[in-house]
Amino acid sequence: MVVILGPTASGKTRLAVRLAKDCGGEIISADSRQVYRGMDLGTGKDLREYTVDGVPIPFHLVDILEPMEEFHLFAYQRLFHQCFKDITARGALPVLVGGSGMYLEAIIRSYDLQEVPQDANLRRELDKLDMDALAGRLQALQPRLHNQTDLLDRERLLRAIEIAEATRLKKASSADGVPDASHRAVGPMAPPPVLRPLVIGVRWERSMLRRRITDRLYARLQSGMAAEVAALNQRGVSWERLYHFGLEYRYISLYLQGLMGFDDMAKTLNTRIHQFAKRQDTWFRRMERQGVVIHWIPGDDYTALASLVERLMG
Repeated sequence: MVVILGPTASGKTRLAVRLAKDCGGEIISADSRQVYRGMDLGTGKDLREYTVDGVPIPFHLVDILEPMEEFHLFAYQRLFHQCFKDITARGALPVLVGGSGMYLEAIIRSYDLQEVPQDANLRRELDKLDMDALAGRLQALQPRLHNQTDLLDRERLLRAIEIAEATRLKKASSADGVPDASHRAVGPMAPPPVLRPLVIGVRWERSMLRRRITDRLYARLQSGMAAEVAALNQRGVSWERLYHFGLEYRYISLYLQGLMGFDDMAKTLNTRIHQFAKRQDTWFRRMERQGVVIHWIPGDDYTALASLVERLMG
């Protein structure tokens, strides 16, 4: 498998699709928001990118859910493994591409995730708590919380606590050698396959990436991104749910509700996307410190990408 990762607006999808065409591959997306239908401009999704020189390239885990449906890391990993199995069975090369650090890392490092069923007793206990108390409980369980969006939505917050509690109990019972009821409630799952992917990162000089981010944002605003968000709301996606999706959906929702002016919204959103790109880079660097080897190529240099794949994969 080849993995192509990079920050937002780095052009990684275009590179990955071209590589898939030349290597007889298929694309697997690692984007936590592109799984949703109707969320196109706001996620940077462009289905035209999956056609190269008139040749459509198969792609997976894009447009598979409605925005009202919940999606999480366990579900993503399970779907990825099925895609990987199907693609390799066809003799094709899986090309994983995206910028969602947690999704990428769960695959690259073969996280052994377990499915945790709802805990009715715990839910009854948590129902008595307000959002601040719930957030405090989750942060006590997970001081180094990766996904801050869990703190913004009550249902996601409840689910995150449920999973964190099940994980804590599992560790405790493993240490004691006595599996308790909560441990047994965690569904038995086969461990994920150990993959040995070639991981390639797309890196731009910082000022150039900043320019690409800003240019892309204003191009998407001119192409009707606000209308896309309004249409989602009209389809029944609540403002709270849109706020939870972050970045484009959060700030455009505030604008559409009259809580921000257009210029203020665009300026704030631009700043937040730059900050997001920096967090992505920080995540990738942390992956490297933890042993993931990332081969970096400069910008949109496809020749460098193709040469690297040929040299390291033959």
